[in-house]
Amino acid sequence: MGNSLICRTKKDTKDNGSRSKRMGRSQRKMLAEEELLHRQALSMALHQHQLSRRFDGSMSRRVGSTSSRRHTDPLTNNEKKVLESLEKIKFKKIILLHGEGFGAWCWYKTIAHLEEVGLQPTALDLTGSGIDLTDTNTVTTLAEYSQPLIRYLENLPEDEKVILVGHSSGGACLSYALEHFPEKISKAIYLCATMVSNGQRPFDVFAKELGSAERFMKESQFLIHGNGKDKPPTGFMIEKHLMKGLYFNQSSTKDVALAMVSMRSTPLGPIIEKLSLTPEKYATGRRFYVQTSDDCALSPDVQEKLVRENPPEGVFKIKGSDHCPFFSKPQSLHRILIEIVQIP
Repeated sequence: MGNSLICRTKKDTKDNGSRSKRMGRSQRKMLAEEELLHRQALSMALHQHQLSRRFDGSMSRRVGSTSSRRHTDPLTNNEKKVLESLEKIKFKKIILLHGEGFGAWCWYKTIAHLEEVGLQPTALDLTGSGIDLTDTNTVTTLAEYSQPLIRYLENLPEDEKVILVGHSSGGACLSYALEHFPEKISKAIYLCATMVSNGQRPFDVFAKELGSAERFMKESQFLIHGNGKDKPPTGFMIEKHLMKGLYFNQSSTKDVALAMVSMRSTPLGPIIEKLSLTPEKYATGRRFYVQTSDDCALSPDVQEKLVRENPPEGVFKIKGSDHCPFFSKPQSLHRILIEIVQIP
């Protein structure tokens, strides 16, 4: 019995040692893969940063490669019809505005797709976002946050108009632009965005997920106090392990890795500012809303509520998309953008 016990003990020790070695190898392999993925994403972000620096101010465009099968394979009849239709469109400039924490970099797939069909996309870094070096803690108003868009519209020739696309809280910048530059905007497309009514704050849209603005500013662990703990909060940043579930529940690991090394904090002032929107200006604009059906950051119910309370000209849906369709459903998003662009 004693010998039997000793044998079993030796065997158990050997088995435990083997399992430990296998677990060790598995963990090392996982860590190596994560490190490789992290380096690849960082490389992508740095590459986009270098590309963006070729342009004036904080404007970034042509962030992605425009190569595609269309350069080598023959076009289908439907593709030919779309291209012919787009050639006749008068206003081909599309301005892409990111949401909270993002930057111009997030539109790299959308830019490539739009350029392929002859449109002229430009992705902007809002103040304190992307590669714009402004300290987010100093950005206190929606006007300050929207400055890159305001400058772009102010410098637009009188006979030119643009199509605006705004993601998430970037929808507030769309509404601001419609109120102040209605004559320069052909269409405004809200992509799972904060399409608020007069007197509302962009933050109010997220109240179901985050609570009231007053409660959020008192209790949230995501707040940043750039001027000291004894002063009002100046920004916020959702923790990265929570961010994945909120924003990227259907996105690829590569795009999530890119986002993790590229996202920045968001200024708080612009999203708790009440918007003043008038029937004479804002209400005359052509608004369209694109809903995302598997969105954990801005639920489909909330998006439906926004559409009911502030009806746009048209509503489109992307099935199976998380809060970032430019990552999770880029082709579906592209088709919808093209459809809206072609509306007379």
